[in-house]
Amino acid sequence: MGHTPYGYRIENGRAVIDEEAAGKIRKLYENYLAGMALTKAAAAAGIETYHGTVKHMLQNRHYPGDDFYPALIDRETFDKVAAIRLERADKLGRLNRAKKSKPLTVPTRFRFAEAEKRYEDPRLQAEYLYSLIESEAV
Repeated sequence: MGHTPYGYRIENGRAVIDEEAAGKIRKLYENYLAGMALTKAAAAAGIETYHGTVKHMLQNRHYPGDDFYPALIDRETFDKVAAIRLERADKLGRLNRAKKSKPLTVPTRFRFAEAEKRYEDPRLQAEYLYSLIESEAV
């Protein structure tokens, strides 16, 4: 299991609600539903963190409860926040942004020098053969 989400602590191998932190999470959701921006909603709730972290907190699938974590907020609130977050992102043009990345090209043809040695050890043979690569054939 990864780290324990903000608002919980582990006692005797079970997740329990940390009431002080859980109150801040509930206030965060309330502030966001009231129209506050991500970092302002978090700051007003007493959570000093970054924009991206707040976004992840609002998307934390453990907060409405699951098999291990008890519910901090109700499912209706969680779903409302998700819908509003997507609506705001769409209005700001932040959905469906294509990320620019170089296409991955894997060389498939090489030019080798003539192999003159043979090793019994497969690792040594592989190292030797790799050393014979002169260049990629385009």
